[in-house]
Amino acid sequence: MGGAAASVRPLWLLWVLLGLSAGAHRARKPNVVLILTDDQDACLGGMTPLKKTNALIAEMGISFSSAYVPSALCCPSRASILTGKYPHNHHVVNNTLEGNCSSKSWQKIQEPYTFPAILKSMCGYQTFFAGKYLNEYGAEDAGGIGHVPPGWSFWYALEKNSKYYNYTLSVNGKARKHGENYSVDYLTDVLANMSLDFLEYKSNFEPFFMMIATPAPHSPWVAAPQYKKSFQNVSAPRNSNFNIHGKDKHWLIRQAKTPMTNSSIQFLDDAFRKRWQTLLSVDDMIEKLVKRLEFHGELDNTYIFYTSDNGFHTGQFSLPIDKRQLYEFDIKVPLLVRGPGIKPNQTNKMLVANIDLGPTILDIAGYDLNKTQMDGMSLLPLLRGDANVTWRSDVLVEYQGEGHNSSDPTCPALGPGVTHCFPDCVCEDAYNNTYACVRTLSALWDLQYCEFDDREVFVEVYNLTADPHQLNNIAKTIDQEILEKMNYRLMMLQSCSGSTCRTPGVFDPGYRFNPHLMFSNHGTPPRRLFTRSL
Repeated sequence: MGGAAASVRPLWLLWVLLGLSAGAHRARKPNVVLILTDDQDACLGGMTPLKKTNALIAEMGISFSSAYVPSALCCPSRASILTGKYPHNHHVVNNTLEGNCSSKSWQKIQEPYTFPAILKSMCGYQTFFAGKYLNEYGAEDAGGIGHVPPGWSFWYALEKNSKYYNYTLSVNGKARKHGENYSVDYLTDVLANMSLDFLEYKSNFEPFFMMIATPAPHSPWVAAPQYKKSFQNVSAPRNSNFNIHGKDKHWLIRQAKTPMTNSSIQFLDDAFRKRWQTLLSVDDMIEKLVKRLEFHGELDNTYIFYTSDNGFHTGQFSLPIDKRQLYEFDIKVPLLVRGPGIKPNQTNKMLVANIDLGPTILDIAGYDLNKTQMDGMSLLPLLRGDANVTWRSDVLVEYQGEGHNSSDPTCPALGPGVTHCFPDCVCEDAYNNTYACVRTLSALWDLQYCEFDDREVFVEVYNLTADPHQLNNIAKTIDQEILEKMNYRLMMLQSCSGSTCRTPGVFDPGYRFNPHLMFSNHGTPPRRLFTRSL
C-alpha cells in the first residue's frame, strides 16, 4: 500500500507542475510580430498580390483603410515607427547621414528610447530583428555594422539599403556576406528562415517581439526565380491622375513632362510588375510564420501587424516612379492586424499613422504610455472594438527635400537643387520640395492642407471627398476662414511634442482657434520645417 501511494505521489506532483506551467503560459503577456515592407503602396493595388496575407491577417483581423506615414520616405518613416514620434521630434529628415539617418546623433539621442528598447528593458520581452533597419545603417562614419542598437536580443540587420542578393548582414554585430545563390542568399527567404529559427529556439518563458523588415517591393525588384513570369499581363493602374499634367501644383510636379514618353511608360509598367513579383515571396513568408506560430501553440496569443514604410507612385502626375510626394499614393500605406480579442473581417476607417505602432505595442505589453514621450496614440481600443472611443481627426505629414548644390549632370538646364532625375530630365525631388501638411479626416471633412517652404510659400489644398485623386488644388477657392484655421493648425502640429500632438483638430468639437496667435503672413517667410544642423 505504501509503495503504491509513493508511486502515485510523483505522478500527482507532475500533473500539478504541468498545470502551473500551462497556467503561466496562458497568463504570459501577448507576443507581437511586426512585418514591415519597403515602398508598398495602398492606393495602387499594393496588397493585391498577397492572397495568403490577406487571408491570414486581414480576414482574421482588422484592416485600417486610412493609415498614413508622417513622411513618405524610408528612413524618416522607419524612425517614426521606432520612436513613435513625428520627424520634427526624432530629427531624421531624409535617407542620408547628414539627414540623421542612423547617424551617431540618432544612436545617442533616439535609439535608447525606441519601443523595442523599452520592451526589452522594462517589459521582459525577448526581441528579434531581421532585415532592413535604416538606410545608412552600417555606415563606417556611424559605427559600421558592429553597432547593435539597444533593445535587441537577436539582431540580423541589412547593411544600408534594400537588396535581394550580394549584401552583408550584421549578425549580432558580426558581418555575414551573402552572394547570389537563390537557395541560400535570396534575402526575403533568408529573413523567413531566420524568423522560423527564432521561433524554434527562443525562450518559452518570456513573451517575444519580432520585427521583420523585407526588401520587397523596393528596387532593384529582383523576384525569386519561380515568380519571374508572374503578372505578365499586369500594368500600372491608369487612374485619373495617371500621365496627366499636375496643374496648380508645386513646381516640381509641374516640371514633369506630359504626356510621358512610351519608354517611360514601358519602364514604369515593368517596375510595377516586378514589384508585385517580389511581394509573392513576402506572401510565402507570412504563411510560414503563421503556420509555425500555430504549430507551437503561440498564434492565439500573438498580435501580427503588417504595414509598409511609405507608399509609391507609378506615373501619377507624370512622375515615373518614386515616393516622397505629399499625395495619397505616397503617404498612405496598408495596415493589417490580427491578434487576441480582434474580431475577424473588420475594416476601420479611423485616421491612424505609423507613429501609433510603438504606443500600441507598448500598450499591449502593459507599459504605462505616460512614461514615454511618444507623439502617437495606442490603437488597442480600436483593435478591441471599444465603444465610444475618442479619436483624432488629423495627422501631420512633413518632408525635407533632398537636392545637390551642383547641377544634375544629365539635366544641367534645370540648375542646382534637383535630384533623382530620369534621363528625360523629370526629377523626383529637389531641395525646396520641403513641405508640411495637415491630413484631416472627420465626420464631415476629408481634407489635406499643405505648405511648401520655398520662395512662393506655395499652398496645396484638396477636398478628397469630391476629388479623391487630388486633381484640383482648391487653395485659392476654399473658404478663407478654413484656410486660416488649417494654417494655424499646421503651425501647432509642427511644434507639437507628445500629448500636444493629440489635441483636437480643426473640425473637432473641442477645437479652439485664436487668430491673434497666428504669425503675420504679410511677406514674412515661414520658419524652416527642420533644422539642417543635426
